[in-house]
Amino acid sequence: MNSERYLVTGSMGCIGAWVVRNLVQDGAVVTALDASQDDHRLKLIMTPPELAQVRQVQSDITDLDGLEKVVKDHGITHIIHLAALQVPFCKANPALGARVNVVGTVNIFEVARRAALPQVVYASSVGVYGLSEEYPDGTAPENADPRPRSLYGVYKQANEGTARVFAWDYGIHSVGLRPYVVYGPGRDQGMTSGPTWAMLAAAAGRPYRISYCGRSGLNYVEDVARLFIRASRATTGGAEVYNVRGSAVDMTEIVAAIEQAAPQSAGQISFAPNHLPLPEDIEDTRLRAAFPHLAVTPLAEGVARTIAHFRQALADGRVQVENIPT
Repeated sequence: MNSERYLVTGSMGCIGAWVVRNLVQDGAVVTALDASQDDHRLKLIMTPPELAQVRQVQSDITDLDGLEKVVKDHGITHIIHLAALQVPFCKANPALGARVNVVGTVNIFEVARRAALPQVVYASSVGVYGLSEEYPDGTAPENADPRPRSLYGVYKQANEGTARVFAWDYGIHSVGLRPYVVYGPGRDQGMTSGPTWAMLAAAAGRPYRISYCGRSGLNYVEDVARLFIRASRATTGGAEVYNVRGSAVDMTEIVAAIEQAAPQSAGQISFAPNHLPLPEDIEDTRLRAAFPHLAVTPLAEGVARTIAHFRQALADGRVQVENIPT
């Protein structure tokens, strides 16, 4: 019997939902914690019997005492910390963004210390880097100085510092993962959700204009979820941080993959001439050394799987056509 008892924060988010799904399928006991009760992403990717195995807890990571009670009451052995406000929400309310993203992360490390848990796995972001023109050939080396261009990136940089201090002062080991663009079922929020919305629109036979262009790393969401789980089971020391590059592709390649998976969408998916405030590519040598045989779903396969999932979800009512942005 699997004796793992996981706490997954931000469990109603895209990556969180996929982490919960894969842990349940692995036989782990999962406590899914989120400030929201909106479980539409869990319902999108999990069967009712799978979902029935999840212990859902509505709580706020800014509440240290409440968080400690959850860890104690549920006998948590592993923490995967994904709860955060994304770029647009941090920009709209910087104080709230700092409270959730920074103070909330400090609380996660503090409850791990109090519960004598050896390790925390948490989500950082490629947002800690600067613009493409600040790096040779547009690629950010792993040892590049952080130059975040958003409050979200600043908060993530602060969290990496928090992890280092908790390792130095208290011996709490950690793994921080910096995913680039994540796509797939459930990715319906945030600055880089456009490619996934375009895949849903293609599945529904609707036009869609992605809000940015250019080259970036693209990660199929299940690959990222499995990497978080794999990191949580690894033996680490100190405070490790790894870039999660995925596949570096141009927006024209993404649109071509969508049209290949949904030929009826040809000519209906477009993109704006705006570049992301991020490097075009990032180095991930240390990640591949630490996690050999890293799963990276090819773009065409990931897009095809996403569109097929959306077609089924549209057919059985888990996704509504009218919810697709225009």
